[in-house]
Amino acid sequence: MKNRIKGLLSLGIGCFLMTGAQALARPASGSKTSGHADPPAHAVSSSAGVTVSRPNFSSRVRPFSRVSFGGGISLLGVHLLAATNVNRHLDLRGDGRFFQYNVGNFDAEGFSFSPRLNLASAGVSLDFYPFPRHGLRLTPGLLFYNHNGAGSRINANSDNGPITLNGDDYFPSASNPVNGTATLNLHSQTPAFTVTTGWGTFLHAKGRHLSFPFEIGVALIGSPTVDLALTSGQTCDYTGQNCVNVTSNQQLQKDLQAQAAKYKHDLEPLKTFPILDGGIVYSFSIRPR
Repeated sequence: MKNRIKGLLSLGIGCFLMTGAQALARPASGSKTSGHADPPAHAVSSSAGVTVSRPNFSSRVRPFSRVSFGGGISLLGVHLLAATNVNRHLDLRGDGRFFQYNVGNFDAEGFSFSPRLNLASAGVSLDFYPFPRHGLRLTPGLLFYNHNGAGSRINANSDNGPITLNGDDYFPSASNPVNGTATLNLHSQTPAFTVTTGWGTFLHAKGRHLSFPFEIGVALIGSPTVDLALTSGQTCDYTGQNCVNVTSNQQLQKDLQAQAAKYKHDLEPLKTFPILDGGIVYSFSIRPR
């Protein structure tokens, strides 16, 4: 009798478990099956008291799924850029800047200068967003191409009075005025390390396209170099006599190099060149998130 009761209990429990498993495996009434797995969902209660499941998409964005292009103005010239996303915290960016400008003629130390400013640089940087939902960013980078500088032709004639080099006066010849060149180079350190901070993202992950980022920092370009060369002409004594070619006047050449060293010392702060950028950027997706 005991064995028969145990058998009936075992049979009843087995039937109950099989019925429950079939109920769980059966799709809900009116629902359709699909060959694609549904995205993870979370329950949301509506005002009608009905619970609706909505997909729970991740806030993460696939690497290199968005790109941006932009432009603006900076202390290093017209600014062009392209960027792409690496993850929620990092963007990879390439920058190019260029500008040329004729400053105009001016006189100094008895010389007439006609300088031309030439700015051209390119680099890469990594934008780090410590708080991805906000625009604050920290950006290390490398300036691997740097041809920033200025150049000028210089001349001096007797009408301008004496030229002063390292405290010594020289009087240009009335019949054979002095000519030469002056060059300022701002690229003694290549590649140059850059570090900036700013506000505004270069890539919107929320579907928006336009942004207006701002950036401030420095480029460690190394000490500026100044070259002065007098290539033709003569200098004389104060009476206009005893004229000597500038290329063979050893004292004048020594004073010329000493004067260049003074200019270089005065420009030494530019080895930490300021970066100040502002502009507009357009971003868009190139593949699904």
